[in-house]
Amino acid sequence: MPSDTETPAEPPRDAQAPHREEPASPDIPTSRGYGPVFAVREFRAVFIAHLLSLLGVIVSELALTVLVYGLTGSPLLSALTFALGLLPYLVGGTLFAGVADRYPARRVLVICDLICAGCVTVMVLPGTPVGGLLALRCVVAAVSPVFTGTRMAALADILGEGDLYVLGRSLLRIVSQSALLAGFGVGGVLLAALSPRGAITITAVTFLCSAALLRFGTRDRPARSDGDGGGALLKESLAGARTVLADRRIRGLMLLFWLPPMFVVAPEALAAPYADEIGVGPVALGLLMCAMPVGQIAAELYVGTALTPRLRSLVVLPAAAAGMLPLVVYGFRPGMVATVLALALVGVGSAYVIGLDQWLVAAVPQALRGRAMTLLTAGLMTLQGVGMALAGLAAEFLPVHQVIAGAGATGTLCVLLLVLEVRRAAPADRIRTEVRDGADRHMTSG
Repeated sequence: MPSDTETPAEPPRDAQAPHREEPASPDIPTSRGYGPVFAVREFRAVFIAHLLSLLGVIVSELALTVLVYGLTGSPLLSALTFALGLLPYLVGGTLFAGVADRYPARRVLVICDLICAGCVTVMVLPGTPVGGLLALRCVVAAVSPVFTGTRMAALADILGEGDLYVLGRSLLRIVSQSALLAGFGVGGVLLAALSPRGAITITAVTFLCSAALLRFGTRDRPARSDGDGGGALLKESLAGARTVLADRRIRGLMLLFWLPPMFVVAPEALAAPYADEIGVGPVALGLLMCAMPVGQIAAELYVGTALTPRLRSLVVLPAAAAGMLPLVVYGFRPGMVATVLALALVGVGSAYVIGLDQWLVAAVPQALRGRAMTLLTAGLMTLQGVGMALAGLAAEFLPVHQVIAGAGATGTLCVLLLVLEVRRAAPADRIRTEVRDGADRHMTSG
């Protein structure tokens, strides 16, 4: 599905024309960092709303886990609150994906935030049973892929389909990784000062603030698809998923988003057992958990500010193919310094998604973009959950360090095969086109 047939995105009102229209020369750097993205008023609203809703999700997860454990004394039910944050993604992202294209994006985003605010409000009521708490957690998780997919598609409307979109997506990922590092710390401070229900109450406020920012800080754009009747939402969602995955190019790009994280979660899932295996304490465990996100944040910032769109595109496939190789070091049971360095390098390798973002938005037709992005989010979260489960299962029979090394080797082999498929599925003239078209329509076969 060549992107040349798509309707050009409307230029952002607040962005200066040179940021979108100036051609990119392969010899002259055109990347100007993240400043032009923040110059777009609507993006600023989306950015702050994303930060608020993300902190709300993280803090509510932590507080809900503590609340469930306090009510039941059951470690299983407490752990289940985290698992329920992943399992409904597949259901929500597959069955409700049509919402992202059938209704105006702003309306969908605001309603999703209001649903989350309503759910956490009910959670804080003293009479809500444990079963109700877990059910409400499932609702929030099922709404999340619809919200994320709609926002990803709307970002192309706000920033266009060129370099501003790529940098905008990169900023949201950086915020997500940073929030994971800071969110649990913030949650711990809140739980030290407030009861679990009190901390959850604060998250309801963050969802409401996010809804207000999106409602009054973004334009009301029409829906991408008219649909075929109110009763056909499920059919429309499933049909959209089939259409997206039937396209060889889009399917390959989706898998390139999905497969590496499925294997990369192994060291995170097995961090505690590995720390016990090598005999290190809680401080070292914290370093093991933080090394990969720190590497990813640093790489995203560098690639987004220092590399031109052409170079970001050229490194996608090599970085994806080699990104998991540092995990093989685990097979030798290295010291903490080498292990932390290996994890940081894996995080650096994940910066390939900056260029991959542009490939996908150019490959997906505008009418399917919301469903494609929702499906992308659902698959990403689901396969990460599968990867964690498989790593834990393998560690029941094999030493932890061998499991992590095996995940790195197996993941590298799978991605190498996928890289060949992505190259074969690329349009024949894409490499020539990437140099000629510049930043605004930049894409390459890799």
